[in-house]
Amino acid sequence: MSEAEHPQRRERDVTVDDVRHLMGASTPHFALQIRNRIAKLIRGLPEGHPARIEGEREINRLTALGYTGEVRGTPHEDGIAPLPSLGGDATLRR
Repeated sequence: MSEAEHPQRRERDVTVDDVRHLMGASTPHFALQIRNRIAKLIRGLPEGHPARIEGEREINRLTALGYTGEVRGTPHEDGIAPLPSLGGDATLRR
């Protein structure tokens, strides 16, 4: 996944939809790369800007997703372990 930005985004003001477009269906594997792209996109926006607020919220979610992974199935399903992540022991994340 490239961290290069779409050229059209540089030609206009950043919107909440731009942030949401980058968020997409993020997975643990790409969460930290997407986080970096969103941080770059909202850099320079003033405090309180809707795209910055959405971006900061998403940066926090993606950071957690990248380091803790996600759970397949529901906790009551025996034998279905969490997906691997950058964090430590997967059994501690249930």
